[in-house]
Amino acid sequence: MDEHEVVIAGGGPTGMMLAAELALAGVDAVIVERRLDQSVDGSRAGGLHSRTMEVLDQRGVVERFTSAGQTYPAVGWAQMTLPMDDVPSRHNCVLGLWQSAFEPILADWVAELGVPTVRGVEVVGLTQDDDGGDVTLSDGSTLRGRYLVGCDGGRSLVRKAAGIDFVGLDPSTSWMIAEVEMAGEPELGIRYDDRGMHALGRRLPDEPVRVVLTEPTPDRTTEPTIDELRAALISVYGSDFGLVSAGWISWFTDAVRQAATYRSGRVLVAGDAAHVHPPQGGQGLNVGVQDAVNLGWKLAQVVKGTAPDSLLDTYHDERHPVGARVLHNTMAQVAIATPGARHQALRDSLPSLMVFDGPRLEIVGMISGLDVRYDLGADDAHPVVGRRMPDLDLVVDGRITRVYELLHQARPVLLSFGATGSAAGPDVGPWADRVVLVSGESTAAGATEWELPVIGPVDAPAAVLIRPDGHVAWAGELTDPALPDALTRWFGPPRR
Repeated sequence: MDEHEVVIAGGGPTGMMLAAELALAGVDAVIVERRLDQSVDGSRAGGLHSRTMEVLDQRGVVERFTSAGQTYPAVGWAQMTLPMDDVPSRHNCVLGLWQSAFEPILADWVAELGVPTVRGVEVVGLTQDDDGGDVTLSDGSTLRGRYLVGCDGGRSLVRKAAGIDFVGLDPSTSWMIAEVEMAGEPELGIRYDDRGMHALGRRLPDEPVRVVLTEPTPDRTTEPTIDELRAALISVYGSDFGLVSAGWISWFTDAVRQAATYRSGRVLVAGDAAHVHPPQGGQGLNVGVQDAVNLGWKLAQVVKGTAPDSLLDTYHDERHPVGARVLHNTMAQVAIATPGARHQALRDSLPSLMVFDGPRLEIVGMISGLDVRYDLGADDAHPVVGRRMPDLDLVVDGRITRVYELLHQARPVLLSFGATGSAAGPDVGPWADRVVLVSGESTAAGATEWELPVIGPVDAPAAVLIRPDGHVAWAGELTDPALPDALTRWFGPPRR
């Protein structure tokens, strides 16, 4: 039996990102992936939101992705385009990059990190005990891991085998989706009728046409055929626009479901295995990648024995509310798109509200993932605690750098500013094997405030403890007695 510290079921974006995080931390992980390569059916997800680009920037690889895509200075919500060029992030945009292009780039990085992938098989069974779990693969072989992570999609075998409930709502609407070649000129754009919303679109003139058609009923159980697609186009548009071929045809619904717990013993779930929802807002891939970045460093510390097993419970505590909010906002977007004169009146009214910065920035922060704040249990903490650390320009030891460059190795950083640093530096020796101490100065001379997404300016703290996922675990003066407690809580007890 082949043994590893972590077995990851599923080599899509979530599974690969988790594997990369574990590899950076020196953990032996293996990916099990049914596909023989990273090819996907169709383009799938259409891009990366700001926070996903930030976490890739934190690992020093974001330019691999941005160089392959096209940026757009706005997010989409409820068929509205909301500008975000005034949002405080280096990546205040959406990166147009199809999943079919995103996955191979991510896979190349994972391969560089030395993570093995077992291809052409999938997980068909698992059992767990107090020390780990055994995974049965479709070719009859088995793997053993100290921990098992299901990144194997909405129909996750891992989640089912672990007995984790997947609760939510059954579909009320179904959409046919396809990528096609047409001999004629399609009517690009969105249209509504008494059935619902339909859309034809392409980003570039030489790309296939993307088709989304609302179906009459939500009870489809099999993949649509090209004849069904042709008939649906004629039903909606009165023409199939010379439909020649379809590179990919599928369907999706507005069903929403979420794992009741993201952890059961030695088994954890992430990405679509933990939450499914309709694709409105383009959030699915992004939330899955961010699940992985939250889980990876925690799982690594537990596997290496530097932190207690209970640290893994914070993965559910922090990411379950984020997933629940995604389900909630996609349900709202589906409701807004409901056919009928009353809902059309709602759609007509919303744009006039979004001209105001308050509601626009709230929605932009939510869809982009920049507004996420984990509840770390300190009601009187600095406003940046629990939030993503802004990517400040710094001078460290006479060298110009920035915060996210300090996170490239996925290690926690205790960053102090100005004279507060070396003069009042704490004794981090007991955590020196886990935490990097950096004393720097902001390149913005005299800067006393940080601009945070949605909430605006906040007083700059004297020092921050930044977790490997880029979220702030503590902020304050280095003499604060809460600092050793934060170090112990997130990175294990001190070593003497």
